[in-house]
Amino acid sequence: MLRLLEVVLFLVPFVAFGAWWWLAAGRGPSTALVGAAVVAVAVIAAGLVWFAAHDTLGPGKHYVPARWQNGEIVSGHAAPP
Repeated sequence: MLRLLEVVLFLVPFVAFGAWWWLAAGRGPSTALVGAAVVAVAVIAAGLVWFAAHDTLGPGKHYVPARWQNGEIVSGHAAPP
């Protein structure tokens, strides 16, 4: 059942594009649709750049994974070497 769900989720964008292409035969995408797509790609790119710049360990630091200590979970963190 899970495999079927994965296949369906994989095929949804292709089916949506095919339906759009068939319904808009010869007209092409509207200016609003192209503008919305450009804005969406720009927002995603900006988010990826921000995440890459702000979610990194500082120079010379190492990641200490989460561990079980004295009956409690100590979350992962950055520590000096």
